Amino acid sequence: MKSLPLACLVFALAVPTMAAEPISPRFNADPSPHVFDGKVYVYATNDQDNSGKYWDSTDWRLFSSPDLKTWTDEGSFLSVTVFKWAKPDAKAWAPEAAFRNGKYYFYAPVGGDKIGVAVSDAPKGPFVDARTDALVDKARDANAGAEPIDPAVLIDDDGQAYLMFGTRVPKIVKLKSNMIETDGPILDIQVNGFPADDAKKKYGEAPYLHKRDGVYYFTFSTGWPGQIVYATATSPLGPYTYRGVVLDYLDISTNHQAIIDFGGQSWLFYHDSLLDGGGSYKRSITFAPLSYGEHGTIVEVKK
Repeated sequence: MKSLPLACLVFALAVPTMAAEPISPRFNADPSPHVFDGKVYVYATNDQDNSGKYWDSTDWRLFSSPDLKTWTDEGSFLSVTVFKWAKPDAKAWAPEAAFRNGKYYFYAPVGGDKIGVAVSDAPKGPFVDARTDALVDKARDANAGAEPIDPAVLIDDDGQAYLMFGTRVPKIVKLKSNMIETDGPILDIQVNGFPADDAKKKYGEAPYLHKRDGVYYFTFSTGWPGQIVYATATSPLGPYTYRGVVLDYLDISTNHQAIIDFGGQSWLFYHDSLLDGGGSYKRSITFAPLSYGEHGTIVEVKK
C-alpha cells in the first residue's frame, strides 16, 4: 500500500469520518450509550414500531455490544405502561440511563410533558417505576419548560448528579444521591457567544453533558433540522460559552447525540436516515470516532 504524505496523514487523523453503519436493521433513534461492566449498551427510541407519520412509539429498545463491531438487539425492554401514572398510549421519546448505588436508572420522557424514572438491578432490566409519580412534571414543577423531554444525566467527580432536559430553553437540576428525586430548583442554562451573524445558532433540544480534563462540554441540537454544536464551562450549571460545530445538518428533521469513551477512544453516537425506507420518523443509530484539538476544542465530525 502506498504511504500517505505526512500532511495528509495528519489531516486524516484530525478530521474523524462517520461510521455511517446502523447498529441494527431495525429503525431506532435518540441514542443513550453507556459502558456498563466493560460492555456498551445503547438505550433508544423505538422508531420501528411508530406510525411512520410521527414519533409515537410507546416503548424503548436496547442494543448491546462488547466491541462496537457486533451488536445484539436486546428487545423492547420497557413500555410506558410501567408508569401507572402515564397514559398507555403516551409517546416514548429520547431516553437516558445511569448507574449508581449498585442500581441502573432509566430516565424516560413520557407523553412530552413528564419524565419518569425506572430502576433495575441489571442493565437489561426488568425495570420498575422508582416512584409513584413523575420525576419532572410540566404541570407540577416550576420552570419545567414547554417540553420536559430529552433527559441527560451527569454524575460529577464529587458525586453530585445533574439532570439536563428540555426544548428551546435548556434546563438543569440537581438530583439527590438516590437518583430518583430532584434537589433544588430547576434552572435555565445560559449559553453565551453564539455567532451574531447566524440566527440559526441557538439551543433547540437534545442536551448532553460530559466532562473532560476538568471542562464541562454541553452538546445540543440547534433545532429542526439542527446542527450538533457544543459549548464549554467550568461548572455544570454554566454559564457556557459557544465553541463550534460537532456534527453538521443531516437530511432529517432531528439531530440527537451522545458521547462516550470506550476502548481508548471517544465516540459520537447519533441517528440518521441510513436504512431503506428511512427518514425523519424512521431513523437509525450509528456512531463515529470523536477527536479533540488544541485548547480542548472538539474536531467537527465530517460526513
